[in-house]
Amino acid sequence: MKFIKFEKVKDGKYLKNYEITYLNKAGHEKKYEIVSRRELNGIEDVGGKPSGVSIVATQEDRLLLLHEFRMGVNRYVYNLCAGMIEPNETIEECIARELYEETGLHVKTIKKILPPSFAAVAISDTTTYIAFVEVEGNLEDHTSENEQIEARFYSRDEVKELLETKVFSSRAQMAAYFFSE
Repeated sequence: MKFIKFEKVKDGKYLKNYEITYLNKAGHEKKYEIVSRRELNGIEDVGGKPSGVSIVATQEDRLLLLHEFRMGVNRYVYNLCAGMIEPNETIEECIARELYEETGLHVKTIKKILPPSFAAVAISDTTTYIAFVEVEGNLEDHTSENEQIEARFYSRDEVKELLETKVFSSRAQMAAYFFSE
C-alpha cells in the first residue's frame, strides 16, 4: 500500500473523521475513511497514542458488568467499565477514576494491564488498555446525566446465562466468556 493523501473531513466534538487516499496492491487509487478520538497530523500519527481503558473487574468470585444504553447501537448492552484517559492522567489514575465514576467502587488490586489494543480496527485508530482489577466497596451511581448505566456483579452461572440470552459489546462478551469457564 502506498499512501497518497491524508486529510481531515470532519471535526466533531468527540470524533474526528479522516480520509486516506492510497494505491492498493493492484496500483488502483482508493479512499478509506477512519475516525479518531484525537487530532492526527498525518498518516504517521494513526494508531499512535492510547486513548482509554476497558476494565475487567472482579470482587471475590463475581464479575462486574455494566448494563448500559449505548447511542451508537440504540439499545442496552452488557459492557465493561471503561473510559478515556484525561490529559496528564496515568493509566492507573484513569482506572480508579472511571471505576468510581461508573460504579462507586474502588480499586483493591490491579492484577494486570495489557498493552494497548485496537478497539475498532476496521474504522478507527482508537487503542485502549485492558486492565484486570480486583475491586472493593459498594455499588453507587456516580454517573453523569448523559449516562444510563446499571452496574452489577454476576456469578459464573449468571454470566453463562447472560452470554446465551443478552447483547454484549465484543470485549465484554470475550471477558465474560473466559470468566464463566
